[in-house]
Amino acid sequence: MTDERLWQRDKAEFSSGLIASGPLSEQFVELTRLLLAASTPAQVLEQIVAAAYRVVPGADLVSVTLRAPDGTFHTPVDTGKVAVELDAVQYRAGTGPCVDAAAGGSPGHVSSDDLAAEPRWPDFSQAAVRHGFTAILSTVLVPDADPPRLPGALNIYSRGPDVLGPVARDVALLLATHGSLALAGTTAVSRAELEASHLRRAVESRDVIGQAKGILMHRRGLTADEAFDLLRRTSQDLNVKLAELARTLADRHTELDAP
Repeated sequence: MTDERLWQRDKAEFSSGLIASGPLSEQFVELTRLLLAASTPAQVLEQIVAAAYRVVPGADLVSVTLRAPDGTFHTPVDTGKVAVELDAVQYRAGTGPCVDAAAGGSPGHVSSDDLAAEPRWPDFSQAAVRHGFTAILSTVLVPDADPPRLPGALNIYSRGPDVLGPVARDVALLLATHGSLALAGTTAVSRAELEASHLRRAVESRDVIGQAKGILMHRRGLTADEAFDLLRRTSQDLNVKLAELARTLADRHTELDAP
């Protein structure tokens, strides 16, 4: 377990932009490994929320807001029930940093360093202060989303004043970028939908790869393993995803010359 004094020293250096190695840099290395191992958008978001809680200076509570096509908002991932409660206050009011960031059109993030004196969101601000939170930073997820995909937000709550500054915003932006990539191909908003959408894409990819293999086996006289190996090598040579290559072959195989 990392020594607490080392961790605090490293966090202070990180906040000053001086750190080259240490517990926090190790956290980012570990995050990269976990993101590569994650198999669903929900798992990616869980890793990002956990990382934000660990490495964003001042983060005491973290959640993700996703917006549905019908305009409703959801919190599929969080680090505590209070986050769900405070997010819900904003959803009911139709305004708040999470909602404003996820509604689209924000300049990348929405924040407040003093919720006790915040006039923009009275319902949310009062609820947050009652729970001991004085600041919030909501960074946009999927900022360039085109319908039916819609923006969301990575939300970071803090109990300390004036701590969610430039460093926190930069780290949150980095994490939100990873989250945006994970959400780029789905319109799902709940944890179950995020899991299901991945399974649907996995099945679709498997089916189209099977079609492409069948075409190659028939036209080239290849075995199933040989057909898959040809698809894999061609995918690597062309720097195209295997499923995309297979879909192109399945959709346009009639345009190819017969063997």
